[in-house]
Amino acid sequence: MQVTNTEWSETEKTVAHKAFERAYEREIDALIKEVRSKASTIAQIKDMWSLHDFLSARRHDIDGKYDYTYSALIFVFARLIKEGWLDINELEGLSKDKLTKITALSRTI
Repeated sequence: MQVTNTEWSETEKTVAHKAFERAYEREIDALIKEVRSKASTIAQIKDMWSLHDFLSARRHDIDGKYDYTYSALIFVFARLIKEGWLDINELEGLSKDKLTKITALSRTI
């Protein structure tokens, strides 16, 4: 499945950018809620270090996941769909070929 040399039209770039930002915002909002919940239960220093470790791991995951390079977007969108941060319908406007690849990959990642 060739995806690294895929061309993106201006319309597709706009759709992709909006979808990417929406998914990122959703995940960050969920993370903030989770951090607030965890922080409200800190009773000892070990709880604070546990929160620190959690945040470090999440930062690493999020920084690696949200790669807005056109050669990676097919894979990024597939992962975001699989994880529930994005719905395939939010990518309406991408070519049928791209949507087919994203859908197929979201089932296998």
